[in-house]
Amino acid sequence: MSRIGKKEIQIPSGVTVSVEHRVVIVTGPKGKLTHSLRPEIKVEVLDNKIVTSLIKTTKGSTAFWGMTRAIINNMVIGVTSGFEKTLELVGVGYRAKQSTNGVSLTVGYSHPVEFNALEGTSIAVPDEKKIIITGIDKQTVGLTAALIRKIRKPEPYKGKGIRYVDEVVRRKAGKAGKV
Repeated sequence: MSRIGKKEIQIPSGVTVSVEHRVVIVTGPKGKLTHSLRPEIKVEVLDNKIVTSLIKTTKGSTAFWGMTRAIINNMVIGVTSGFEKTLELVGVGYRAKQSTNGVSLTVGYSHPVEFNALEGTSIAVPDEKKIIITGIDKQTVGLTAALIRKIRKPEPYKGKGIRYVDEVVRRKAGKAGKV
């Protein structure tokens, strides 16, 4: 039995949920999200609650049951309040600049790196050391943040690079001095 899959999801006011042809559609004030269901999972909308259950038990069906419930819960949260990830640039001369449909990064390469926002996300640059990614789909927001971070990962000696705001970079000791 999946402990997460058994939990019901409360539907807040202003959000509508429907299940049509094995596809869950969640619509709210911020937008509309869809998710196609696996054949062993059943989703029902019962008086302001979403209930997930198993149709048939297979080897990995309980894991898919919990995952489906978590995805639908994230969809409900996304269409009501949305998701946000914040990145920071650490390093001398590292800076970000807003471009027409994304961000331009100067992070130690011989040229600025242009990154276009994925569909469904928006990128804001409040100052040149901070990047904020927002959107209604948690997976797309996380993917966008990961792709931007991948351009220049934090290195372990000086900590320079692009990192999440709450990320802790483990620092290594440098080379010992000559004796």
